[in-house]
Amino acid sequence: MSTFPEYVSLDYDAGRGGAASDYPTLGEKFEQAVAVTREALDTYQNPAVLWTGGKDSTLVLYVVQQVCAEDGRAVPPVVFIDHFQHFDETIAFVERWADEWDLDLIMARNEAIAGLGMQPGESMPVADLPESVRRELARLDYEGDEFVLDADSMAGNHLLKTVAMNDLVEKEGYDALFSGVRWDEQAARATETFFSPRHDAAKYPPHDRVHPILQFDERAVWDGFWHYIVPDSVDGYPAGHVPESVDDLAGFEPTDLPVSPKYFEGYRSLGTREGSGTAADRPAWLRVGEGSEREGRAQDKEGLMAQLRDLGYM
Repeated sequence: MSTFPEYVSLDYDAGRGGAASDYPTLGEKFEQAVAVTREALDTYQNPAVLWTGGKDSTLVLYVVQQVCAEDGRAVPPVVFIDHFQHFDETIAFVERWADEWDLDLIMARNEAIAGLGMQPGESMPVADLPESVRRELARLDYEGDEFVLDADSMAGNHLLKTVAMNDLVEKEGYDALFSGVRWDEQAARATETFFSPRHDAAKYPPHDRVHPILQFDERAVWDGFWHYIVPDSVDGYPAGHVPESVDDLAGFEPTDLPVSPKYFEGYRSLGTREGSGTAADRPAWLRVGEGSEREGRAQDKEGLMAQLRDLGYM
């Protein structure tokens, strides 16, 4: 898809300058998420949902599923980007709930990198890399003689995540990707809009990003889990029950719930095995407000987020 489809017509300024406080109740936040999702599904002909297994993208997926169920639509394909450094629990979680929810799950990865057989942390001379990989490094003005496989570095993040995503968008002709971006999550995302154009064909296959949960903050995301996502997915789970530990699950096990087990270990923001914040003695939802949500995430990527997003990152 070399040009953006002419059939798309919507307001790309919707949500500009907004904040979570503009939607003060959980109900208002969900109403906006549903409205954005429904407009997207009415507008795009070939959308997909980006799903990392994390809380934000799982909330987006839940809203998409609910709107599709109400409107009698098929749920769009769900894309998981394999950057080779996921927690084992993340992969197991995604596969288990993709099966439970009968999703069309697509595992995307950079096949050129996969074919090198490198392990995270290993290096290879840039001169020995495939031409397609060297070309992408050139877009970053990469000056090193060695390439280190690290999904949290500028080069690794671009190659393992963004390139894998762009290659799939090109291959499948997706006109939109649903993403779990929030205004309050990271400075480079604070000015995002509900419908965000990515139309520069010199940078990425032209498409749009759809951001249904911009108006959620971390607390609201977890409230959405315990009041809606979990009880709607697990028969018998008491709506609104917020567990204080794995022993406080009203007779259920962590694996029974559509909540990544890493959150029970205290991780608040899931990235790579090596680059995620450390575990704590309380679950993530009980730690909201304790410092930065993304504290402990690899700072190489965090500090360069604006540049990464200009290349197509979420």
